[in-house]
Amino acid sequence: MEGETMSENDGVNALSPPASVREQEEATAQVDAESQLMYRIERPVYNEMLIRSRLLHRKEKSSSLRQRLAQHFRCSSARAKAAVFSFLPILTWLPSYPVKQYLLSDVVSGLSTGVVQLPQGLAYAMLAAVPPVYGLYSSFYPVLLYTFFGTSRHISVGTFAVISLMIGGVAVREAPDSMFLLPVNGSNMSVLDVEARDAQRVQVAVVLSTLVGIIQFLLGLLRFGFVAIYLTEPLVRGFTTAAAVHVVVSQLKYLLGVKTQRFSGPLAVIYSAKAALSDIANTNVATLIVGLLSIVFLYGIKVLNERLKKKMSIPIPGEIVVVIVSTGVSYGMSLASGYEVDVVGKIPTGLLPPTIPQFSLLPRLVTDAFAIAIVGFSMGISLAKIFAFKYGYKVDGNQELLALGLCNFISSFFQTFAITCSMSRSLVQESTGGKTQIAGLLSSLVVLLVVVAIGFLFQPLPQTALAAIIMVNLLGMFKQFRDIPLLWRTSKIELAIWLVAFVASVLLGLDYGLLVAITFAILTVIYRTQSPKSSILGHVPGTGLYFDVEEYEEAHEYDGIRIFYSNSSIYFANSDMYVNTLKEKTGVNPENLQAARKAQQKLQRKKNSNQKSPLTYEEQGVTHKALPSDHIMSEQRNGRLEDGHSCSDPEEEQGEEAAILETLSPVHSIILDWTSVCFIDSVGVKAIKQVIKEFSAVDVQVVVAGCSRALLSELDTLQFFTGVVTPEMVFPTVHDALLRCQHLNSQRAAARHDMLTC
Repeated sequence: MEGETMSENDGVNALSPPASVREQEEATAQVDAESQLMYRIERPVYNEMLIRSRLLHRKEKSSSLRQRLAQHFRCSSARAKAAVFSFLPILTWLPSYPVKQYLLSDVVSGLSTGVVQLPQGLAYAMLAAVPPVYGLYSSFYPVLLYTFFGTSRHISVGTFAVISLMIGGVAVREAPDSMFLLPVNGSNMSVLDVEARDAQRVQVAVVLSTLVGIIQFLLGLLRFGFVAIYLTEPLVRGFTTAAAVHVVVSQLKYLLGVKTQRFSGPLAVIYSAKAALSDIANTNVATLIVGLLSIVFLYGIKVLNERLKKKMSIPIPGEIVVVIVSTGVSYGMSLASGYEVDVVGKIPTGLLPPTIPQFSLLPRLVTDAFAIAIVGFSMGISLAKIFAFKYGYKVDGNQELLALGLCNFISSFFQTFAITCSMSRSLVQESTGGKTQIAGLLSSLVVLLVVVAIGFLFQPLPQTALAAIIMVNLLGMFKQFRDIPLLWRTSKIELAIWLVAFVASVLLGLDYGLLVAITFAILTVIYRTQSPKSSILGHVPGTGLYFDVEEYEEAHEYDGIRIFYSNSSIYFANSDMYVNTLKEKTGVNPENLQAARKAQQKLQRKKNSNQKSPLTYEEQGVTHKALPSDHIMSEQRNGRLEDGHSCSDPEEEQGEEAAILETLSPVHSIILDWTSVCFIDSVGVKAIKQVIKEFSAVDVQVVVAGCSRALLSELDTLQFFTGVVTPEMVFPTVHDALLRCQHLNSQRAAARHDMLTC
């Protein structure tokens, strides 16, 4: 072993490639050395035993587990200061806030965002199945709190269509209209107690917000900011597109001015659409006209803002224009009393005092709260990372969880429902020049001004105008249907995730749909590990690199050696498939070779018995025996006529078996390339050891190459290096393994030749 060396030139030449390969090597060698960085190395061929005994030595741990824990939990003034600054990010940027550079931009951005946030708060409260004023509360308290705890400078937190719709589904389920029907004296008729119903739905939304805040805060403390990675982008986009369908269908009754029941649960979108369209004959014409005019105006403003965004520093606030104009028209023409147009109604002036939520509702809302918490955080952190990457700063996922948790939890005591960031408002805040969280703070003050001073002015606001605002703001989500052809061309699996998330969320509802989508996304990961890409690798001459021989014509195999590669880890779910694919790709099946060897041995024994049995005949009463000529020659060659054996019987039989196997299979060595194996479990270890044993029984050696040190530690823990497997069978690179297999086969071939000629 010590004399065996490896180099990018000598090592490859030792394998005696064909003439065409040598010509290619010579052509490669003629490349101007000055135009390329050259990589030359000559060293012994290492296996894991040599690496452990001579090359690498583990560092001694300087501290015990107790000392490391004590160091981790040690308290000091510096650590306390860092903890405070991490919990309150405002302390890191506010003292150094550049007033002259940022203040004007933040003021303009804050006012612009607040103007957009006001009508969206009123509109999204309808989605949450609560009176519109609670949307204003939810647009003030959480935004104010995020200024202190948030790490993103550009996102606009507050009400959001998807979260509001999920809250509305829970509120309707827990407080349906049927619970608040009051009988009318002297008749079989009943009247809906709207005030009692709305009060109970507000309590459901508030308690849900409290629980969402608790979940998000606890996940932040446990450093679970990574949980959003399980909501992959195709899943989120398919889910939000389905939510947009739910939202549009839920707003049809407000656009048409018809009275229908609000549904929740599986197939709710179908029941809602059927109820609204079946009652279309009773459409309120005035309501429909106001709604359609609002939609046309808002869509036109949206297109105009998009085309002129480079020329206008501030986009035209179409939503606030619709709110003001429709409110004025409604008040001037008495649409509520004269044309029976539904309006917002009473908006109390001022803020409500803090109250304790009805925690008795908590047990029934845990599942819904967890779904809303995860969806809200994933949308917030994804948008925050986009802006952070664009403007060159960092956002902390765990701190964002804490911030959203505190915003939802603390605000719920002031009668708010759960919030997250809004894409449309965030884009307004960013495009109008927002620099820091000061812009968000100012937008919340705009909402506060309306709540405490002029909220009553919006009481005549038609609900159909709010429905129009909601529908037009969802146009961006419907554009996500463009993902389908793109994903069809790039990734069929991600397309399947998108479609499953969309269809399941539309048909089963947002809560069950999200659960189905996440489950399906996880199953696709399992599917990918069970259906990895496997290949046989070949060497590219003069490089020491190995690639798929079926894909690249420059990659060449060497006689008798197969290099098997699979881009997957090996564990209980795919270990059998790994072994079966290994046998299929290499063309070596130990079971078939064993059966063929037994058949060949049987034929050989029968042939030998026929050759060695003496021919007997009688002549004049005397029996004669004729010995076979090869038997006589064998005895003469050994110089001992009394001994009919050329060598010892076991060695001769072993040489004959090796010769038989060599004719049955040209492969003498298999290299398992584990460069992409991240982990292996006990089932995988047993499968690999068993297959090594099976191949060894048919004189095919199996070695492993390219293991990471972490994987080797796992193999040690799982007792992989016992029995038929030793550290000498593991090599740091495929090239080491290839050279060693070639060397061992040469030794065995020489020994076999000596055995047969002795």
